[in-house]
Formats: sequence, C-alpha cells, structure tokens
Amino acid sequence: MSVLAVGLSHRSADLGTLERAAVPAGELAKVLHELQQAEHVSEAMLVSTCNRIEVYAVVETFHGGVNDVSEVLSRQAGMEPTELYDNLYVHYAGAAVEHLFCVASGLDSMVVGETQILGQVRAAYATAREAGTVGRTLHELIQTTLRVGKRVHSETGLDQLGASVVSEALNAAGELAGKHALIVGAGSMGALSATQLAKAGIGRITVANRTDANASRLAVKITEQGVLAQSVPLSELAGAVAEADVVVSCTGAKDAVFLAEHVPPRAGRPLVVCDLGLPKDVDPDVAELADVTVVDLETIQRRMREAGAPTTERQTAKANGIVLDEVRDYLAGQRSAEVTPTVTALRRRAAEVVDGELLRLDHRLPELDSQVREEVGRTVRRVVDKLLHAPTVRVKQLAAETADTDYANALRELFCLDPQAPAAVASPTVSAASPSPETEKKSQ
Repeated sequence: MSVLAVGLSHRSADLGTLERAAVPAGELAKVLHELQQAEHVSEAMLVSTCNRIEVYAVVETFHGGVNDVSEVLSRQAGMEPTELYDNLYVHYAGAAVEHLFCVASGLDSMVVGETQILGQVRAAYATAREAGTVGRTLHELIQTTLRVGKRVHSETGLDQLGASVVSEALNAAGELAGKHALIVGAGSMGALSATQLAKAGIGRITVANRTDANASRLAVKITEQGVLAQSVPLSELAGAVAEADVVVSCTGAKDAVFLAEHVPPRAGRPLVVCDLGLPKDVDPDVAELADVTVVDLETIQRRMREAGAPTTERQTAKANGIVLDEVRDYLAGQRSAEVTPTVTALRRRAAEVVDGELLRLDHRLPELDSQVREEVGRTVRRVVDKLLHAPTVRVKQLAAETADTDYANALRELFCLDPQAPAAVASPTVSAASPSPETEKKSQ
C-alpha cells in the first residue's frame, strides 16, 4: 500500500476547469465514499479549495489507483477522463508525501506562504474521518503534515511575507477603513474574510447566509472581535448590498448566488465585489453594472503575476529544506514501521517455540522440581531474547536507512514465517482513541 496524490490546481488548470471539478461541501462525503469503494483504493481524503482539488489516497497499485481516482474526479466534473487528464498532476509514494508537505506549508499556494491552506487540510481530514474513509496511513500522514506546516511557518517567517487569497482580494478592493462590508457565506472562508476585514479597519460587517443560525453565529464572533456585525437571511441580500461598500462572496455553492438583480442602482457610489467562490458565486452580469468592480480569482492571479512572489529566496530555500528533511524522516519512519509487524511476528513465533519445548520438557521430566522448571523457562526465554535483540533492532535501522531492500520479506523467508502473521499484528484502522487534528491542535 502506498500514498497517491492526484489533483489539479491553479498551476495546472484554468479557472473554468477548476470550477467544473470543484466539489461542493455538501457532496464531499458522497465523493469520498465513491473513492473508497473503488477497486484499488483503501483510504481517501479530498482537499477542495478555491484554487485546488486534490485527492490523497492509499492505493494497492499505482496505475489502478490513478485510474480509479481520475474516473471519480472526471465523473464529478461532468467531463470525460481524457478531457481532465491534461490538467491533472500525479505524485506517488515519497513524491506524494513531499507534495502534501509543500501544500500544507503554503509553498504550492497561489500566494506563497499563505496559512489558510493548513486549516483547509485539517478540515479536509476531519471531513474524511467523519465519512469513515481514513485509516492508519492517512491518519499518521496528516498528523505529520499539520506539524510540518506549523514548523515551516514558525521557523521561516514565510507566513509573515505571504498573504492569504482573501487578503489579496481585499487589497484589490482598496481602502476599507471605516467602510461597510457584506460577507455572503458563513463557512471557514467567510470567517477568514471577517478576520482580514477587521485587520483592514472595516467599520461594520453584515453576514448573509443560507442558514440563518450560521450567519448569526459568525456575526457574534465578529462582534466579539471588536467590529460591529449583524446577520441577515440570504433572501434579504439586495437590501444588504444597498448598504455595503464591499462584498465578499464565498459560499461554495454549485451555481451563482450573487446576481445583478441583487445590486440596486449605486448612484455613483462604488461597490467592490470579491468573488472567492469556486465555482464562481458572482454572475458575470454583475461586472457590467455601473459603479461595480468585480475582483475574482483571475484578478488575484493577475495581480500576483504582476507583483511577483512576496517571498525571499532565503526563506523559500529554508522552507524547502525543512520539507525535504521532514519527508526523509517520515519515509524512514514508515519503512521502519513496515518491518515492525514482522519483527513482532518473529518474536511471537520464538515464544511459541520456547513454550512448545518447555511443554516437551514437562512431559519428559514430570518429576522436575517446580522452581527448577521456572528457572529453566526464564533462562531459555532470556537466551532467545538476547539472540533476537540485536538483529531485530538492526533490521529496523536498516529498513529506515534504505528503501532498496525488503527487510520484512527477508525476515519472513529466513525464519519461515507465515505471510499472514505480520498482517495479523498490524491493525488496518484508526483507533477511536486516536487524536483528531483538532485534538492535536489544542495540544500544541
């Protein structure tokens, strides 16, 4: 079993293709189950953001896994697999781990160094865990990934130079101090938008959302942060737009929710609409309205190309160095862990042999004093333990140092172990007691 990453992002596909391939929040569980039910996939997690759709899967074979994942993504996008192939990138085994570490560190983002993606990876894991599509391999990989992302930001200062897609969109909106903002959508992107608006000195925020309770909850949080906020139903969108100077729309809906009919005549009063939805939240007709400027992901991409990367070579190089070190350590740990069930099975087999021989001794010398019998048993077990200690420790070290030799299989051959014995030792699923990313986050 190995990790496979299949996806498309702002680096490999245009926004039109990304929009078609995007997976709305309400369909994530369905797609995850489709992935897990595929012939060659045992575990799956899906990251779907405004500029990337990526599947991380544990697969039996490379080609079978790629075909399975590609078919699910193509079906979701309503495209033929051949249409989607040119936009996909594929990473396998160690390369998949390296890619995920880079993604979580913000090194693969549209705005290099942005920190939002780390939370999105955490949320994607939580969704997959709730859907039951995560096992031990992805669990351990994501726990390491979250730690690596935090380490990169804390040790390089990359997050201080980089900004999130939200902050870049708001930069394009111009001066915001003292103005009135409308946020359409109360999910994680809406909450992030509120935080960035507060940093920009916004005077007042209105939250509109399909679910009133979620809008009210976000409005309360915004007020607690020191910015006056209120919530309104999505049915009152036009009235909220009439009072706003800037709109941030980020609902994750399949179709446009912000239409030209929601924008009353502005009478010379400018309105900036930031469309952060994927697929797009804002109908194209909105951009044709007088006094209205639409800032979408294409605008942000263009701004970033014109401005150039905001990071220094030194910080980027340091971040890449950390990622490579962490990848080496992770893969070494995985190789060592792969040998562990076989080592455990070997020790169990040795214990069975000792028990069998001691039982024969009891049958042959039934009159043997009980104290002597116990001492003989302890002595034999000590001898076996000492004989096995050095080679079992060394085989784990060798497995961690190189991937060129299958030490687990060598042990099975040398000691005639049943191939099923190591599998019986290793549990294939995550224990209910295993820490979730939320638990891991609180423990930091």
